[in-house]
Amino acid sequence: MSDDKSSNKAKAVSNAISNAVSKVLELKESNPKVLFGAIGVLVVVILALMMSGGSSVKKSLTEFKIGNISIGQTYELRGVNNRYDVKATIRLVSVPGSLAAYDDTEAEDREGGCKHMPQGTKVKVIQIQKAFKTTKFAEVEMLAGECVGQKGWTLINNLK
Repeated sequence: MSDDKSSNKAKAVSNAISNAVSKVLELKESNPKVLFGAIGVLVVVILALMMSGGSSVKKSLTEFKIGNISIGQTYELRGVNNRYDVKATIRLVSVPGSLAAYDDTEAEDREGGCKHMPQGTKVKVIQIQKAFKTTKFAEVEMLAGECVGQKGWTLINNLK
């Protein structure tokens, strides 16, 4: 009994589709301008719907939240990749946003001047400044080690 119902439904759907196709072909023969105009309008509406979405501002995937860093508070220098290389040092620069400062391929660039601090060095945040619209740098003062009292800039995500 259910097979009869399903076969009747299939026949009805088949008849409806063949009727619709025959009417479209009849319209194509009798008045092609109307048919192609309707197809054009349908394409324009679909394109408008596809292009109009996304009006709200969305954050990019590369953007991430950095913990609250407060001026005057004490933190430790911890590199982002400190799990992989515990002996890695944190590079301090003299000006926030210095790109060339990270290109220290010469041996003398790595020695002296309190440029590379070991992880875990206690520091105090003096000020915070943005560079390149999204990257934040913090000016820090060393509170421990041989560079006590020295100041330098580091990326804010190196502070834990």
